[in-house]
Amino acid sequence: MRLIKREFDLPALDVEFLDTIGHQWETVIEGNKRWVIVHDWPISDGYNHSVVSLAVDIQPGYPEAQLDMIYAYPTLQRTDGVAIHALSSQPIRGQQWQRWSRHRTPQNPWRVGIDSLETHMALADNWFTRELMKGS
Repeated sequence: MRLIKREFDLPALDVEFLDTIGHQWETVIEGNKRWVIVHDWPISDGYNHSVVSLAVDIQPGYPEAQLDMIYAYPTLQRTDGVAIHALSSQPIRGQQWQRWSRHRTPQNPWRVGIDSLETHMALADNWFTRELMKGS
């Protein structure tokens, strides 16, 4: 059983989402960053892990400020051997997490009052699925 930390508060809408999805989650402050970590997140078939922990950097000013990127632990690789681009390493809690440098676009901007941690996690799932559609 992991030690679950709650080092900062989230908006009530995010807590409600996290409490209903059935995964352990925590909030962690490390240096000047605030992280939400969701454990045992299911990942699309086609990767070397079926579940990972996902972290989101909660920016100052959130929920008016947008969430960006997603961080996975352990690191993901495609089982077909095709390289995943725009990745880097990010230390969180003494572990090396895989940063997926994926961002919103002008066609899919952050919508204050609509977007939240829930919509960001759905977007991350979409990034994982779309990655598997790319060729070598």
